[in-house]
Amino acid sequence: MAALQAALRAVNAAIYGYGVAGAQLPAAHLPAAQQDWTTLQETRDTLESLLTSQGAQPDAAAAAYRLPFPVHTVHAALSLAGYLEEQLAGAYLGLVALPDPQLRAWGARQAQGCAIRAAGWLGRTSAFPGLSTPGSGAVPSPVGTSTSSVARTPSESRSPSESPSRSGFPSGSPSPSGSPSG
Repeated sequence: MAALQAALRAVNAAIYGYGVAGAQLPAAHLPAAQQDWTTLQETRDTLESLLTSQGAQPDAAAAAYRLPFPVHTVHAALSLAGYLEEQLAGAYLGLVALPDPQLRAWGARQAQGCAIRAAGWLGRTSAFPGLSTPGSGAVPSPVGTSTSSVARTPSESRSPSESPSRSGFPSGSPSPSGSPSG
């Protein structure tokens, strides 16, 4: 259940992050951001249902999250959207390691969806999305707790079955330019 809770926490952080990114995105990118945000909300609902069906109380979303870098420009917003997806993929690695074959398969599909969305926002993705690499860092963490980007074109589309998630974000995050911030 810990892996499901971690994925739920990551999805909640990403939902928040997409809201921040959306405020800085130009109109041409808003449909893609809205689609990703909606996908995250659907994924959150699925994770909450899975937890409830196993007799667990789903962790509540934090009121606010600390972002990995300031988001005051279009470039930063595009970087944040891609970064959120890369970090969400990591939460699904915990599900892929579970003994339940259905949860493993679902987690793998979620990680794949994250990689596709990250590539859409950043114009690239890592070889193993969700795995920590030197200089990689955190996505939003609840307030009070301790990349180069290429824009997705509005005409790019995804299948309705794609969805993401991630939590327990490590500290130290890249700047919107893709260089490590420390």
